[in-house]
Amino acid sequence: MPFPVYIHLFSVQLPLHAVTETLGMFIGFRYFLYLRKQRGDQVNQPNRLWAIIGAIFGALFGSRLLGALENPPGLLQTGNILLYIYQSKTIVGGLLGGLIGVELVKKIIDERQSTGDLFVYPLILAMIIGRIGCFSMGIYEETYGIPTSLPWGMKLGDGIYRHPVSLYEIVFLLVLWAFLLMITRRYTLVSGATFKLFMIGYLLFRLLLDFIKPGYRYAFGLGSIQLACLAGLLYYLPSIVFPSRLIQKQYA
Repeated sequence: MPFPVYIHLFSVQLPLHAVTETLGMFIGFRYFLYLRKQRGDQVNQPNRLWAIIGAIFGALFGSRLLGALENPPGLLQTGNILLYIYQSKTIVGGLLGGLIGVELVKKIIDERQSTGDLFVYPLILAMIIGRIGCFSMGIYEETYGIPTSLPWGMKLGDGIYRHPVSLYEIVFLLVLWAFLLMITRRYTLVSGATFKLFMIGYLLFRLLLDFIKPGYRYAFGLGSIQLACLAGLLYYLPSIVFPSRLIQKQYA
């Protein structure tokens, strides 16, 4: 399989990644609207719109800032630092930046309801579709793994068998989706608990996954994404230590 993968539309040649990235955002948002209509929304229309705006701008800023910090030498040596930051992006930065953006907006508009639960499954779906595109880029985007001798190692464009980390992530996201569905069917969770479980699961996964990805390392052999994952997990530490707080108490 040649990397990167392109699709041909009439006389135009497009990288599959660009198509799946756009498709993931579109389908994910349509799925969000569907779930909102089916399940209802505790947040009123104006405040939900402000939360979405906060998530979008926070995700854009966080994704690109953390993406640029993945390679400090490249950031310092670039001739156009703003362009370098704009062209860099990472999902972890998008999630954490979106979280910060939403929380800031909620404080400004005095919204006290959790706004994250409705985003969980649309986010997972969008990420799965996007990771298909990441895999199609092979080694030509920084979403590939280190060399491996394991039987499922794949040649991603340089003739070396590597960990197909994008495929690992797709499998993990499918498992996480099934796990969250099982938990929400078995227990009555407090508002916001589904989003917290999603974030804890994904941040922990990325913390471990990035040990088998190449890249610049800071203290203790950790990359910028791993350090951001640790910060996110520290934020959710009360829910990790006391998971019973995520379950709604039943009163007789």
